[in-house]
Amino acid sequence: MSEPETIVIKADVREVREARDFVGLVFGAWGLTDYVARTVVSELATNAVVHGSEDGDTVIVRAYRKDDGIPVVEAWDRSDDLPVIKAVNYGIESGRGLLLLQGLVRRWGTRPLNEGGKVVWAEIEPVRA
Repeated sequence: MSEPETIVIKADVREVREARDFVGLVFGAWGLTDYVARTVVSELATNAVVHGSEDGDTVIVRAYRKDDGIPVVEAWDRSDDLPVIKAVNYGIESGRGLLLLQGLVRRWGTRPLNEGGKVVWAEIEPVRA
């Protein structure tokens, strides 16, 4: 596994852009296209901010490559509540992000943190830029 690249953002939806730009820079340094990774980290970071954080919290976003070269992006938040893919409701404007994420990534999941909270991670198919 490569050494993780890390950014800490405020738990504020306006900060999600920082996470997206960060992942774009990391994937660019790896020589990989970044459009899927940017979309995925936007969903992960937004969910961490909206559903996993309280005012004054921070969200940790990391990107690294596994030993087999597969890039991974992840978001850490303080909530123990696991993300749930909901049935599609076309009458509302939100709630489909994890369904979109599932279609874009190789696989995704969660893991609890010893100090409380969780990490939601996603493996991205590596595509050379």
